[in-house]
Amino acid sequence: MTDNGRAALFMSASMAMFAVEDAFLKVLTRTMPVWQLLAMVGVVAGAVFWMRLARRGGRLWTGDLIHPMALLRNAGEIVGAVCLVTALAVGDLAVTSAILQVLPLTLVLGAALFLGEKVGWRRWLSVAVGFAGVLLILRPGTAAFQPAMLWAVAGVAGLTLRDLATRRIPPGVASDQLSASAYGAMIPAGVVMGLLAGPAPVMPGPIEVVLLAGTVVFGVVGYATLVAASRLGEASVVAPFRYTRMPFALVVAAVIFGERPDAATLAGAALIALAGGYAIWREAGLRRRRPVDSLVRPGPG
Repeated sequence: MTDNGRAALFMSASMAMFAVEDAFLKVLTRTMPVWQLLAMVGVVAGAVFWMRLARRGGRLWTGDLIHPMALLRNAGEIVGAVCLVTALAVGDLAVTSAILQVLPLTLVLGAALFLGEKVGWRRWLSVAVGFAGVLLILRPGTAAFQPAMLWAVAGVAGLTLRDLATRRIPPGVASDQLSASAYGAMIPAGVVMGLLAGPAPVMPGPIEVVLLAGTVVFGVVGYATLVAASRLGEASVVAPFRYTRMPFALVVAAVIFGERPDAATLAGAALIALAGGYAIWREAGLRRRRPVDSLVRPGPG
């Protein structure tokens, strides 16, 4: 098998891991407040990434973590995590996963508006098609509209801020350090949420402990296989396989939660996947054809 083939398998495996992680989170929100869940995940997952960093001889705390873009990245991570976990708690896993797939398109939009990147008409068109897919899923103004799904939209906005800020962080900062700091930031954020508006904490039972461990394990394995896929294969070939997360999420949602998305939701998810996959493929192709020193500002495409 070629490197691209192995990378595609890694990427697909990563998306499957993340779909299962979302299912664990959704189940946990049935018995545990969102703020407590976020704080506990922050403790455990932050420790995991800190140990990965320490094993490589890195330090958890350096002055790089107070770089404005690192702080902005953590803020985006917190907003994204709070909103998406809330969306999982109050809405359907399949619908939340479908809306989450618009992230590559919001990154194209955000990079054009805030980072000065040039975007050609093809990618603008893909952004418009993807947003049309989101509207098809939400259907505002109709009886099918679920206001709770706006939490997923807000979550995508937070993750967009996170990823745009990541592009402006100095390249020497280790990814494990950024991940550990982001999870660590969820701890005080969750505690503040609990003090301001959250219900009382609950004592996790054996089932909750197992589910929390599963959340962290699947999340960390998903992260590791995602990194492996990104390093092993060509981005233009591998990146569109991110959209395998949607079919995995549909299967998990149907088997575990009995969800049956309607035709409009499936059509909207398909539009988002097609538009996002094209935008990823197009941008990766443009980056591959340009000199290294121009990668921060891709040309029209």
